[in-house]
Amino acid sequence: MFNPLARLAPVLLLLGLALSGPVRAADLVMVERAGCHWCERWNAEIAHIYPKTREGKLAPLRRADIHDLPKDVSFKSPPIFTPTFVLVKNGVELGRIEGYASEDFFWFHVEQLLAAHPEATDGTGQP
Repeated sequence: MFNPLARLAPVLLLLGLALSGPVRAADLVMVERAGCHWCERWNAEIAHIYPKTREGKLAPLRRADIHDLPKDVSFKSPPIFTPTFVLVKNGVELGRIEGYASEDFFWFHVEQLLAAHPEATDGTGQP
């Protein structure tokens, strides 16, 4: 017997996947606070570049105020310093970078953080 719904099932599945958007392996949560000089410096030097980089595609930036931390992230310990960059996968902290001193400092440490946690990128190193 012919079942028209059986033919539609694969189409509906593909449509659902397309509408759900891209799945990210990880997020880089930037914990910041108003008036933080180092946060402002990071914003001036890195914020506009980060989403265009390999690192930014592997772990897109998500911002959080230190006084209003996201409820869907399980931090290993509460962030104390701003900025603090926390690599998160499935709501669990994998590692962090505390502070910002310069562009070189940031890029070196974010590369090290991603390399130390291949599970954040499913081991592929690709976005």
